[in-house]
Amino acid sequence: MAEGDTGDSTGSKSWIERVTQLFSSEPASRRELMMIIRTAAERSLLDAEALGIIEGALQVSEMQARDIMIPRSQVVFMRVDDAPKDFLPVVIESQHSRFPVIGDDFDDVKGILHAKDLLPLALREGHDGFKLRELIREAPVIPESKRLNVLLTEFRANRNHMAIVVDEYGSVAGVVTIEDVLEQIVGEIEDEHDVHDESFIKQLDAKSWTVKAGTPIEDFNEVFATSFPDEEFDTIGGIVLQRFGHLPRREETVILDGFRFRVLNADSRRIRLLHMTRLAPAEVES
Repeated sequence: MAEGDTGDSTGSKSWIERVTQLFSSEPASRRELMMIIRTAAERSLLDAEALGIIEGALQVSEMQARDIMIPRSQVVFMRVDDAPKDFLPVVIESQHSRFPVIGDDFDDVKGILHAKDLLPLALREGHDGFKLRELIREAPVIPESKRLNVLLTEFRANRNHMAIVVDEYGSVAGVVTIEDVLEQIVGEIEDEHDVHDESFIKQLDAKSWTVKAGTPIEDFNEVFATSFPDEEFDTIGGIVLQRFGHLPRREETVILDGFRFRVLNADSRRIRLLHMTRLAPAEVES
């Protein structure tokens, strides 16, 4: 064997031994598993995109429907007795593909309307005899506490794309879609109909919101009457990250300008989603 070949064989063996050692010990916790995966990425065994997807998939199992749902105040819905002249303008303007259909009030959910099921209306000369209730499909109902990994499995098994989220009293709290869940794994999924200036911030109640870390600082300041500077950072995630001083893990919190920011989703590269609460003066001082 040539001298050069011996050197290559030794180098190859050393590399294989390092990889084997990296994965030889079974992780005892999720944190140890993430350390192994991040080490693999540092050694270029995984690229950054794959690392982000793996971390997102692991975090999804710890998140609940309430963390990402669209609150009821922002849901575009139809009434079961609406005529085409009433709901078609809403369908066209919103450009959504699915709509909850309600009866007497928002807690009386009759089902879900798929916009594509309205296409036959385009071939009709008139709308006489049309009944919206004949087109709606069954609406899956889930609790706010439903784990996202379980919800994703149910979405896939039942071929559903939207579920109605209810609180502990059975009242409708909002809706969640399969796209909302997938975005926690692969990052933002954008299409030509996404509305950027409104979809970044979702109000949950009088004092709390979910805020995407990519929210432009200018838009955030406009909504909350704050004055965060935008010279150094473009997004609220950048401001929050600066205050942390490190890349935070899920559930870490920080207080900024009278708001408490709690990390709902983050990977090894960036913060993705924040829960924000407006604090009372006494809470800020403490």
